[in-house]
Amino acid sequence: MKTDKKLLIYIIAICALFCSCGRKDYQHAGEVFRYNESKDIPTLDPAFARNQTIIWPTNQIFNGLVQMDEQMNIVPCIAKEWTVSDDGRIYTFTLRDDISFHKNSVFGIDSTRIVKASDFVYSFNRIIDKTTASPGRWIFNSVDKGVADNGFEAVNDITLKIYLNKPFPAFTGILTMKYCSVVPHEAIEQYGDLFGEHPVGTGPFMFRKWRRGEKLILTRNTKYFEKDSRGVRLPYLSGIAITFINDKQSEFLEFLQGRIDFISGLSPANKDELLTRTGNLRDRYNGKVIMDKLPYLNTEYLAFLNSDEDKSVNPYADSRVRMAINLGFDRVKMMLYLRNNMGTPAINGFIPKGLPSYNANYKPYSYNYDKAAELLKEAGYPEGKGLPELVLHTTSDYVDLCQYIQHQMSELGINMSIDVMPGAVYREKMANGNLGFFRGSWIADYPDAENYLSLFYSINASPNGPNYTRFRDSDYDSMFDNAINETDRDKRIEIYRELNRYVSEKSVVVPLYYDQVVRFYHNNIVNFVGNPLNNLDLKTVRKQ
Repeated sequence: MKTDKKLLIYIIAICALFCSCGRKDYQHAGEVFRYNESKDIPTLDPAFARNQTIIWPTNQIFNGLVQMDEQMNIVPCIAKEWTVSDDGRIYTFTLRDDISFHKNSVFGIDSTRIVKASDFVYSFNRIIDKTTASPGRWIFNSVDKGVADNGFEAVNDITLKIYLNKPFPAFTGILTMKYCSVVPHEAIEQYGDLFGEHPVGTGPFMFRKWRRGEKLILTRNTKYFEKDSRGVRLPYLSGIAITFINDKQSEFLEFLQGRIDFISGLSPANKDELLTRTGNLRDRYNGKVIMDKLPYLNTEYLAFLNSDEDKSVNPYADSRVRMAINLGFDRVKMMLYLRNNMGTPAINGFIPKGLPSYNANYKPYSYNYDKAAELLKEAGYPEGKGLPELVLHTTSDYVDLCQYIQHQMSELGINMSIDVMPGAVYREKMANGNLGFFRGSWIADYPDAENYLSLFYSINASPNGPNYTRFRDSDYDSMFDNAINETDRDKRIEIYRELNRYVSEKSVVVPLYYDQVVRFYHNNIVNFVGNPLNNLDLKTVRKQ
């Protein structure tokens, strides 16, 4: 019997070894994914997830009703299914009944609770509450505030209804935004305005520690509800570590030395070191670094504030002057020399390449120096004479682009200076309308041109919406309303194209380029998928 017992113990040990080897491909103790955020993270509250610096970490901590996969399909998340009424105005979601918030003292000692439909009613009402001051308040403009609880109804614990005041085909796409994450009322009541420093969500990773300006630590949520195709619970990683090195050259050196796992995008500090002029990875990094290139629904642009103000007070309120700026620099050369051809010159207007509404045949902003000079003359400023200095506000990441445009404007006679500002200050001033001419970028929140065109809708004027130019035009608003009420996809696309032509002819903004997702990561990173929205989704990432 002793021999049989020893044999049994040996067999069990061997089986355990093989089982652990089988799981090694999926979960490794101590595997931490490390990345750097050079622009700092002001908050981890999804109610303020207005830009990528906040969206990336909150995407790890929080979930919503639905989510977007790498093909930008809208798929279930906390809601396992949903229906839309025949008139397109009532959305009914059926929630999973097995999803819990992260364990937190707000629920009791080492405790949690199940997410209910009423939590979404609370979370959505928090977004539209003016006292919250969420920049995402505009996303629920189409919700009928006169029905149920401001348009949201918890029928029971697992059934949620949302009532719209009119059909809005892009609405489920809006619900994938981090603004729409579910949050527990207990945590908001406990932490108040400090919830962004003590986030409690349902996501694959949980908040652990945050030393401002140094490091943010997230740890694996061992009770996360999603599993892979083999039934293994996600995520595989044990945690995420985010550093805050604001110097791009130092960030790049950290990457080369293996202290961070990936870098996103190109900067003057690394583009020539990593890439050839034609945009290929240099030979010395082949086999060590992986480069992913994906279409990116992001338009980089310059923008004017209050473009409809009195021309006698502000010459740049004249659309001819703004069009001269649009035509007066060569976007093709700009992309070749400054971006190693990573992206597409934005000569087609504001809607980026990659959306059905993008029109490759419409080219309002092809480089034309002679036409630009003629427009300046027509506006009363021959060779730029009489034009006051134009101050362009930007952050350090885009100085090279701004200097390129500055040089080309000088050839037209337009005197342009560049004001480089810290990221947080810049974003605050832009949102509050304190910058007259500024660099901006718009990354799609969902794959519909409405998301881009809403930047010129008067109702969405900042600081309560994304209309940072504060452009107001009743004709534009009327066309925009027609577009979002149109349920026929082809007709809606044509209206979108007309709206793009409208703002292009008025030169409300100066589109620079349609971006491309370029990610560099070490070859031990596995299953690091992306999509044209450049989401950072780490729940399926492994390290080997």
